[in-house]
Amino acid sequence: MILAFIAFVWIFPFFWMILGSLKTQREIMAIPPTLWPKHATLSNFMKWFTQLDFGNYFINSMVVAIIVMLGNMVFCSMVGYALAKIDFAGKNVLFGMVMVTLMVPGVATFVPLFVEITNLHLLNSYASLILPFLAQPIGVFLMRQFMAGIPDALLEAGRIDGAGELRIFFQIVLPECKPPLATLAVLTFLSSWNNFLWPLVAAQSNKMYTLPVALSLYSTGQNATDYSVLLAGAVLVITPILLLFIFLQKYFIQGVAMTGIK
Repeated sequence: MILAFIAFVWIFPFFWMILGSLKTQREIMAIPPTLWPKHATLSNFMKWFTQLDFGNYFINSMVVAIIVMLGNMVFCSMVGYALAKIDFAGKNVLFGMVMVTLMVPGVATFVPLFVEITNLHLLNSYASLILPFLAQPIGVFLMRQFMAGIPDALLEAGRIDGAGELRIFFQIVLPECKPPLATLAVLTFLSSWNNFLWPLVAAQSNKMYTLPVALSLYSTGQNATDYSVLLAGAVLVITPILLLFIFLQKYFIQGVAMTGIK
């Protein structure tokens, strides 16, 4: 009963958001409030597509999230492999530095990052939204922890057959890493898709705004009371990440269980 109650508390706001996005503004403001829409309408969603340039914001968010996700899957797996399976001087120190960066709040790096991006003349571009997040410490930790469990004998067998490190990495190690790669894909896509503060700073024109920034701008000023359109926008924002999680949930759960991430 306690678990059912907790599940209800978590799920009900999401459920209410979806139903609210199908109501008219008048029905949302009605007293007493209604749960099910009396006259369900898709006009709130259509307003995002016809008046609020949803396509441009969606493409920006999708491009940034996909490239960040793929970048983390490639770079973090390479660094994780080096830290787990290759002996070199300072390996433990380097891994310790990765662990330390996990404890640094992201906002603490905003000022030096903004100065660096400005000096490189990358502000208001895809590069400014993507480059700072192409390899994140949590991804390195995740991949290193999983790869440390791969038997060394498997890698030695590859070396005996004449395979180089790159061939061992791509043909032997990566095929064994589907669960942590799926976990990393979901985490990085979710993080990038929901990222609000950095795109708000780095994207300085309407054409480079991502969906969270566009949604926040619409929720201020005279539009702040248009709740039905805001709820429709929130549904559109979370739909891609829900689909990604549903598609990869099997590997995501396996990856979390195998690497011990909580």
